[in-house]
Amino acid sequence: MTFTKPPNPSPVPEEPPSAATAAASATAAASLSASSFAWARRRASVVRFWQHYRTHRAGLFGLAGLALVALIALAAPLLVGGDVQSVTRAPGTALEAPSGRFPLGTDQFGRPLLGLLVWGARISLTVGLLAAALSVAIGTLVGILAGHYGGWAATVTMRITDWFLVMPTLVLAIVLATVMSRSIWTVIVAIGVTSWPTTARLVRAQTIAVESRPYIERARALGGGHGHIMSRHVLPNVMPLVLAQTTLGISSAILTEATLAFLGLGDPTIVSWGGMLQDAREAGAVSSGHWWYLAPPGLAIAFVALAFTLCGRAIETVLNPKLGVPR
Repeated sequence: MTFTKPPNPSPVPEEPPSAATAAASATAAASLSASSFAWARRRASVVRFWQHYRTHRAGLFGLAGLALVALIALAAPLLVGGDVQSVTRAPGTALEAPSGRFPLGTDQFGRPLLGLLVWGARISLTVGLLAAALSVAIGTLVGILAGHYGGWAATVTMRITDWFLVMPTLVLAIVLATVMSRSIWTVIVAIGVTSWPTTARLVRAQTIAVESRPYIERARALGGGHGHIMSRHVLPNVMPLVLAQTTLGISSAILTEATLAFLGLGDPTIVSWGGMLQDAREAGAVSSGHWWYLAPPGLAIAFVALAFTLCGRAIETVLNPKLGVPR
């Protein structure tokens, strides 16, 4: 019996892709190309920003100082350990002068001031960053909404902003820190909710300037809603101003936290630079001449505030060369 090989089946012709599939592929390719182009522009902007920023010697000094302080704060558990805050396990005696064993001396409980200074950097930087972020977030939101919508709502919002501006920020922060529980979060909220008006004013003015440009009118004509215009057009244009305001606000927040802690309104269970100044005052370091108890935290606060201010001024100069800030 012989078997015959069946003939090869004729290949089925492939159907050409439908118009919908082709359109979807073209749309996906265009979206990917637009996304890649946008990321390339962002990378180029970052490179261009750094090229201009590094020409400012003061800004580089501030950035280097902040990097050093941040590194010390992050490595504090490894450098000094968590036992440095313990009163019962203090390695020295009360108010020892600087020596080889304790380079910055000790406090009234015998704890080494160098370890407390390193550990306190974590709290002071945390409070400064979070309080400035909260303040800038509130100010940016209020400023964009007031500048975009206008009308009677913007008028009422700006009158409230003016009321916060004429009231002393420190007094409002003291009132809030007094009526609320004494904790680090109370200090953050007290600073954040009392220092946003300046940012709101600046962002509102920038929002009005941005929305007067022709491409905003084109976006509205193409059907862009309020959320689209504020998030995709206004916010990216005010972000440089917000970034510069944040760096300047951090230094103010650190100084305010130190003031509140010095007045006894901080959290007594944590170590911060302002709290160290408060402990020195209570221990009578001013009248007894124990300068090593007062000088290190005060100099640390001044150094960090100066570093943030230098960075903020440099960022302002890069983003707005018309300011003409000296390099």
